[in-house]
Amino acid sequence: MLCQECGKRPATVHITRIVNGKQSDLDLCEECARQYQQELGIKFWPNFSVPQFLASLLSPDVSWEGSSGAGHTKTERQLRCQECGLTYEQFQKTGRLGCSKCYQYFGEQLRSLVRRIHGHTRHTGKVPARGADTIKVKKDLERLRALLAELVEKEEFERAAQVRDQIRALEGRL
Repeated sequence: MLCQECGKRPATVHITRIVNGKQSDLDLCEECARQYQQELGIKFWPNFSVPQFLASLLSPDVSWEGSSGAGHTKTERQLRCQECGLTYEQFQKTGRLGCSKCYQYFGEQLRSLVRRIHGHTRHTGKVPARGADTIKVKKDLERLRALLAELVEKEEFERAAQVRDQIRALEGRL
């Protein structure tokens, strides 16, 4: 798609304006978008990246261009992965983790980030149509086993026996 303004270069910026309930769309090349930006006094983020987006979610005071580290305690910023040496402050700036062990060292902070993005910290996505029954049974088993452990811990043995029977019935379906 070519730029709607100059008609010469490929459009890489899409602008949607809603004024008094009326929506208008405009596809521009980067050069025309810069001119448009100056005319309207708005600012685009031409170097948008997912890591920067994630970093901005970690701190509401972080701009798209970089990180100020505001909003986090000094202790949080000094957190460091013992495996790769990445600090939490560096993660805030780049939005990228250094290694798989970073999840352990920045666990609580990452849970907060995931919660802000998804609304919760446990994936509850869609189940594919093919094999959906088996997956549902496995999820039910997982949930019932956790409930069984909880009931045993609370010494609610009658209810635990009912759950155990449900588990056996589901295991027979696999």
